[in-house]
Amino acid sequence: MPRPLLAVSTMVAAGVMTAGVLAVPAHSQPHAVQHLTSARDTAIARAEANVTRHADTFGFGAGQALHVKDVVIDADGTQHVRFERTYRGLPVVGGDFVVHQKADGSLKASSRAKGHKVAPRSVAPTVDSKGAAAGALKNAQGLVGNARSTPELIVWAADGTPRLAWRTTVQGTGDKGQPHGEVFVTDATTGAAIESYHAEREATGTGHSEYTGDITVDTTQQANGTFALIDPTRKHTTKDARNVSSSSLNSSSGTLFTDADDIWGDGRKFSTDRATAAVDAHANTAKTFDYYKSTFGRNGIKNDGRGATVFVHVGTKWDNAQWSDSCFCMMTGDGDGVTDPEQVDLDTMGHEMTHGVTSATANLRYSGESGGLNEATSDILGTMVEWYANNPIDTPDYLFSDQSTPPWLRRFDKPSLDGRSADYWSKSVGRLDVHNSSGVGNHWFYLASEGSGAKTINGIAYNSPTYNGSTVTGIGNKKASAIWYRALTVYMTSTTDYKGARTATLNAAKDLYGATSAEYATVAAAWSAVNVS
Repeated sequence: MPRPLLAVSTMVAAGVMTAGVLAVPAHSQPHAVQHLTSARDTAIARAEANVTRHADTFGFGAGQALHVKDVVIDADGTQHVRFERTYRGLPVVGGDFVVHQKADGSLKASSRAKGHKVAPRSVAPTVDSKGAAAGALKNAQGLVGNARSTPELIVWAADGTPRLAWRTTVQGTGDKGQPHGEVFVTDATTGAAIESYHAEREATGTGHSEYTGDITVDTTQQANGTFALIDPTRKHTTKDARNVSSSSLNSSSGTLFTDADDIWGDGRKFSTDRATAAVDAHANTAKTFDYYKSTFGRNGIKNDGRGATVFVHVGTKWDNAQWSDSCFCMMTGDGDGVTDPEQVDLDTMGHEMTHGVTSATANLRYSGESGGLNEATSDILGTMVEWYANNPIDTPDYLFSDQSTPPWLRRFDKPSLDGRSADYWSKSVGRLDVHNSSGVGNHWFYLASEGSGAKTINGIAYNSPTYNGSTVTGIGNKKASAIWYRALTVYMTSTTDYKGARTATLNAAKDLYGATSAEYATVAAAWSAVNVS
């Protein structure tokens, strides 16, 4: 049996430590004081002391400030405090780390992103903000319509060498009128491109409403007697975006779904009743929330009880779903109106909400191998929402988005069957689209859960090969997903690649089951089977 764990999360604004000095911003003190528990407060203070005491280990020095992002406290008192850094007030990309400390507060170990020393030669840009904004708008042509550009000066250290850079977000609309953004990172001294990626976390697919039959929906009765799609327990709200095509969509946008008799939708595909898609979106968001809370003790996306805004009917004939950090929203489109209804099924909503969880924890960069791990995390834990729900209509399986994109959008036992995804790691994996490089992580999860070879599970035939011809015996998806979640929230950082994911999951398996356990051995064997060593 796994050892029980207690997860505690802390707001980023709860504490800021500059080199040698602890300071809590005055405007955040009342909120922070109300929510800091003594155990968390003590863990943070000890971690800050450890960073100061072991400054060389963490690359911490003059001009830097630490920002608490998350805290995990194990049942045995072991503490894991996650920090992000700024340098002279500038956000540092790729400079995050986790302080692992014993119950008595002594330093046990550390997990670091690639940026160790984070001080660039200068914080005075040669390329000004207007030049960065103009360059990003030019690069976004054909990708983002009605675009506006917002540059931010940062320290970019994701490759291990700190340099001053502009991170410019271009927001506007996509080809279906959906909110869409692109991020362009350029050297602030030379103007050279560093990287670019989507601002949103997307799961491309088609949707069919009425996925899980007649279900209960948690609503709130308002003062005027009507009912609203506001979950009173989980705090999320479901709204009609009214096919808005502007990237200005935020949590206050749209129209709240209300009803006189608390009976919602008509259960039909391509329904003219706009509440039908909302039923699935609202209920499946609740199911995802329940999965995280009952399985990991996580109270919502940021572990602070805050509910997201869920939008249906976004854009015009938009055949997609996405998570937006800036809006703290999940968004779903209407499909093409001919064959593709809205995408609001269980594993899709679980996938999108998991992007929020990843952002609130390891914040895996949406580029290269870390981007593939980001997508794999959403596929893995989104699929586990389906297994948790165990709905007789949407039967649990290892086929991602099979209800909304039949026969499936991605599959775990042999990802390459989609013609695009990677079964195994290679040097070229990081150059694939993140939805395809995720195949390595998805394949690992299937092998760790169910093992290799041919088998039939819940009426579906699978046949999972291995890179090295080995035979892998699975440990079950509950254990495999527990290991992945532990790795994500305790050991992974923003720049973790597949080799780093192997280390992180082995550490997690050791924590949960022991270094000599069958679970630990299976984690290692499954990574070898996808060519990660």
